[in-house]
Formats: sequence, structure tokens, C-alpha cells
Amino acid sequence: MPIAHPTTLMLAVSLASWLAAVALSGPGVGLDVLLGMLGPLAAATGSWILVERTHRRSPEAVTGVLIASFATKMLFFGAYVAVMLRIVAVRPIPFVASFTASFIALYSIEALALHRLFAGRRS
Repeated sequence: MPIAHPTTLMLAVSLASWLAAVALSGPGVGLDVLLGMLGPLAAATGSWILVERTHRRSPEAVTGVLIASFATKMLFFGAYVAVMLRIVAVRPIPFVASFTASFIALYSIEALALHRLFAGRRS
């Protein structure tokens, strides 16, 4: 059975996690949880698309893209969390919990996809 494309898997995991969180905690936290997930989802899918495109054109350039992406994401996440907590005024506990869980899950998917991408070049 073929493995789903990483971005499809990221979206599916995020949607399933959000639905589970709302089912367990109630719809009152749905928006806070969703906003906690959107930042990591946007960053992970965006960076994966960039890595994949770079790999198709020039596999040796992927490391540079990953380093630049890391620096960009550090700035993005700092700004995103600050805006969500201070301006949008999400509830901190559901937001931070969903942000953290999404970050870990999505970057685990991206790490496995990177491993698969480079393992395919060796065989």
C-alpha cells in the first residue's frame, strides 16, 4: 500500500487531531486549538513543498533550503505565537497545547518524509 504524500498526511493528521480535541474538550476550545495547529501546519507544509521542489531540481541544494527554512520558521513562530496570544487573545492553554502537539507531530512526519526522500536516492 503506497504511503500518502507528506502534505496530505499532515493535513489529515491535523484535521483528525482537531476533530478529536473538539470531541473531547467541547466546541468552546475549537478555535483556540485550530489556531494553535494552523501555524505549524502552514510552516511544515510550506517547507515540505519547498524541499520537494528543490530536491527535484538540485538534491544537493536541499540542506541550504532546510537551513534557510529553519531560520525563517524561527522568526515566523515567534511572531505567530505573539500575535495569537497578545492580539487575537486566544486562550493560552489550549492554544499552546495544540501548537506544541502539532509542531511535534508535523515535524516528525516531515523528518520521516526526508528520510524516505533521501533513502530513495541511495537505492
